[in-house]
Amino acid sequence: MNIVITGASKGIGPEIIKILCKHKGNQIVAISRNGEGLRKLVNESMKVHADAKILPCEFDLSQFDFYPYLLQKIEKFIHSIDVLINNAGKLVNKPFEKIEPQDYDDIFNVNVKSVFFLTQLLLPIINKGGHIVNIGSGGGFQGSKKFGGLAAYSASKGAVAILSESLAEELQEREISVNCLALGAVQTEMFKEAFPGKRALLTPQQMAEFIADFAVTGQKYFNGKILPVSASVP
Repeated sequence: MNIVITGASKGIGPEIIKILCKHKGNQIVAISRNGEGLRKLVNESMKVHADAKILPCEFDLSQFDFYPYLLQKIEKFIHSIDVLINNAGKLVNKPFEKIEPQDYDDIFNVNVKSVFFLTQLLLPIINKGGHIVNIGSGGGFQGSKKFGGLAAYSASKGAVAILSESLAEELQEREISVNCLALGAVQTEMFKEAFPGKRALLTPQQMAEFIADFAVTGQKYFNGKILPVSASVP
């Protein structure tokens, strides 16, 4: 399978890639603005599977004017896509009244606009039967418990959920499935920033196992769904 994943250098992203690269025939485009993190990921992945096929793409997803160059780089490596995992995310933990316009723009550029425009960019080469998996958050799931300091982040993930439902409807005729995983607590740097002093029940590796399997098989059972994936609150 040909797989594209963003947010590839830290947290859950690299763990998903380490799992998927074990499968012979998988070719993975790993996108992150952290070049050092990408190099570490490739080295670790090669230790897991010597024949791993990974294209590291150092790219800032908030630089929308340069998306055509990203597409050119991807198409030199793969000519079509079976799975797109929009995993990149940004969080700012601030009281509502202290959120500044730049904070808001930074969060929405990464969490919403990059999902929208990267999917739009890659759509022409996503295969029939393909699966787009948008990584959301329990904070962006309607009716879930909300937490102080995360208003902008939660709002952005709520937008991702609605975008996922809308895309699933629009892409039905192309036979491309779109789902959103509303993740709960995972012990990542982002979790530590959101909930200082607390510890999540799930590790990045544990959550990655679920996401990797869902990305490859979930479209057989779901389309246009917002699926909470959580072992605890938060």
